[in-house]
Amino acid sequence: MADPKGFLKVTERELPARRPVPVRIMDWKEVYEPGDTTVLRRQAGRCMDCGIPFCHQGCPLGNLIPEWNDLTWRGEGRSASERLHATNNFPEFTGRLCPAPCESACVLGINQPAVTIKQIEVSIAEEAFGNGWIEPEPPGRLTGKTVAVVGSGPAGLAAAQQLTRAGHTVAVFERDDRIGGLLRYGIPDFKMEKHHIDARLRQMQDEGTRFRAGVEIGKDITWDDLRARYDAVVVATGSTVPRDLPLPGRDLAGVHFAMEYLVESNHATAGDQVPHQITAEGKHVVVIGGGDTGADCIGTAHRQGALSVTNLAIGRQPPSDRPDHQPWPMAPTVFEVQSAHEEGGERSYLASTVEFLSNDVGEVRALRVAETEYTADGRRVPKSGTEREIPADLILIAMGFTGPERELVEEQLGAQFTARGTLERESDYQTTAPGVFVAGDAGRGQSLIVWAIAEGRAVAAEVDRHLMGSTALPAPVRPTDVAIGL
Repeated sequence: MADPKGFLKVTERELPARRPVPVRIMDWKEVYEPGDTTVLRRQAGRCMDCGIPFCHQGCPLGNLIPEWNDLTWRGEGRSASERLHATNNFPEFTGRLCPAPCESACVLGINQPAVTIKQIEVSIAEEAFGNGWIEPEPPGRLTGKTVAVVGSGPAGLAAAQQLTRAGHTVAVFERDDRIGGLLRYGIPDFKMEKHHIDARLRQMQDEGTRFRAGVEIGKDITWDDLRARYDAVVVATGSTVPRDLPLPGRDLAGVHFAMEYLVESNHATAGDQVPHQITAEGKHVVVIGGGDTGADCIGTAHRQGALSVTNLAIGRQPPSDRPDHQPWPMAPTVFEVQSAHEEGGERSYLASTVEFLSNDVGEVRALRVAETEYTADGRRVPKSGTEREIPADLILIAMGFTGPERELVEEQLGAQFTARGTLERESDYQTTAPGVFVAGDAGRGQSLIVWAIAEGRAVAAEVDRHLMGSTALPAPVRPTDVAIGL
């Protein structure tokens, strides 16, 4: 354990300050100031000898959190990094992007603010990269087996790294022009700058993983051809079909899915030319959807110079404190103020969209909304007589995703899909097409980055067993596993 009396001496959470709003909305750099090592070690010392570390159960990766907290408190950064990487391939990603269900499950959280696990995690990763401790781990021998991984998000990259280290020859296919999936083009730089992805890709290349960007499986190479060329295939394409809002006026100019907007913005931030880019500059922006993607749109709109930003959520505003029906160690639904929310705009709850309104030239000019009413059977409907208009030149639909793109997979592989729209799979992650496996959101549905990495590690173990008859790779989760509160 860390400091035996740490949680008694230090009872408050301390996190790095965010850069001042007027400064940070002028650039695309990450919002946090550099952390203080003294504060970090003090916070790591709050980790208690709790007997049963529920944080292990809260994290799908099974991160050995008390162990690397103890090593951080003792100033043993390299050992902390080794312990962290034993269960997590990419802590520099999860430490920035994960909502930290481990902290909700922290035993200290029963009567104190939880240990700052997420901040300690990313700080360990940053120290490791800064000191050159992140080195390639190439396999000692090659098996002669080949694996194609389709999709280069966190699930695909985790699977690829594990399989490469097991000695297989792995090629990662990505239809975008750069490797990284939604880590690259779905996450704004103010949440994670892309040099973190590039640093990890260099390690993977040095280990032997091969990357093929700009190749769309199903079109440039058919799924059948891919299956014939490789001994196994891992589908890690994510859940990319956005949930639509089919209301009157949906086809008006200026109404877009959130990911259309974010992808173009990330291309522009990377220095690419984006003809006719969707931009919030000088516009009244409405974001429909109160989740992480909606927050990403809000922060992006502020940096592009929007005149106003309004965020609409159809449900009630969550409580500020843990509700009684979500007791510890569950991950509670509470009101969250992300960095983007601090930067301005209005958040409106119980807002049901009724219609997109047009100007004289077929462009959106406003959004008609009404107060949400809950029916006896739990449905949410617009309440008659409460309609109002919100001026809008740009409307972004950020209502989540319904599953992976399926047409070409069904046609060319004959793989079956579930009623939820995800690829059907067995307990070994294998789809109904023999030799084809699925991991991450494509098989699980829209979920957290820690689940994607955990499934990437688990599917690697199953592919290795499929190819070799046995495996020494860890398999942290099964397709049916559910973490506390998720």
